[in-house]
Amino acid sequence: MKKFDKERVLLAVAGPVIALAVAFVLSAIVLIASGKNPVEPFALMFEQAGFSDIQVLIINQASMYYIAALAVAIGFRMNLFNIGVDGQYQLAAMMAAIVGAHASLPAALQVPLLLLTAVLTGAFWSGIAGVLKITRGVSEVVATIMLNSIATAVIGYLWLPDVFGVKIGNNNTTGEMHESGWIPGIDMGAAGEVYGLVILAVLLGIGYWLVLNRTRFGFDLRASGASESAAAASGVDPKRMVLTAMLISGGLAGLAGLPILMGDTHTYSLNFPTGIGFLGIGIALLGRNSPVGIAFAALLWAWLDKASPELDFHGYDKEIAVIMQGLIVLSVVVSYEAVREWGLRRQQRRVGAELAAGHVLGATDNSKKEVAGR
Repeated sequence: MKKFDKERVLLAVAGPVIALAVAFVLSAIVLIASGKNPVEPFALMFEQAGFSDIQVLIINQASMYYIAALAVAIGFRMNLFNIGVDGQYQLAAMMAAIVGAHASLPAALQVPLLLLTAVLTGAFWSGIAGVLKITRGVSEVVATIMLNSIATAVIGYLWLPDVFGVKIGNNNTTGEMHESGWIPGIDMGAAGEVYGLVILAVLLGIGYWLVLNRTRFGFDLRASGASESAAAASGVDPKRMVLTAMLISGGLAGLAGLPILMGDTHTYSLNFPTGIGFLGIGIALLGRNSPVGIAFAALLWAWLDKASPELDFHGYDKEIAVIMQGLIVLSVVVSYEAVREWGLRRQQRRVGAELAAGHVLGATDNSKKEVAGR
């Protein structure tokens, strides 16, 4: 491996490692300040990761986190902040649940129909923010935040009994989906089942890498995110790329809730997971928008979620996991900036050394020419 490649790998790894180390240290300080053992909670959570049933829960949860983080990462690549992933995946999951409860087709048609419904719903919802940005200059951050609130209101309307809602006790639901739209899980015996759509998350990660790194569209997307003016000079339409990136981001976001919808709950109700879109932001940051990095970050987040309930049984507040997640996000921002500055200084020193070496070599050549001329 070349020296330059080694430095790039070092810079890519240093940020997450520093962020995690700082987050663990700060979490330990919080525990000490509250009069708790700073080591035992982490030991308990690491112990939980060894149990097969917890591992299944972690993988299932990570699949949803991973898809949501990919949706955020697409926006980041285009220098866009799609903070509306939460509203996009919830609305998409509800629409897929409604279609799944009212349409009864063979599984070969029903499953693609539900996937397409979720993708189109998420893309439509994010596309509104994209259109507002390219036509009226509205910040995608403001637009997607407002669309999250509107999505909540739309979901509340669709839950009405005289619309699509089905009241079961005190729970609002969309009714149970037809079995042809269920995705069978991977049986792990006594540990439970891994969601079948975990495979979809893997395929999306592979597709994300191929599109961004092996296609002209991916190059245009990254170039537009780096510099719109430079991309425009090379023939790329920045506005078209903004809208396309928002549509793809929303389409991916629409799939984030389907692993649990089609693999477990089979209905959209008040108990459906929320907040996955916001967690996807931190996961994408920690994973540096890399599909492999995001996978490790999603597993880390899912481990913190699924291992922390054990802390309640040992006199610790399980919210320590939430504190860690917040500290990780904060540490990511700080550590990445520190690593970036360090890398920039190394590059400047290397360029300076090469220029100095070139100057010495040039002076030596001139001396040789003068001697030869004499």
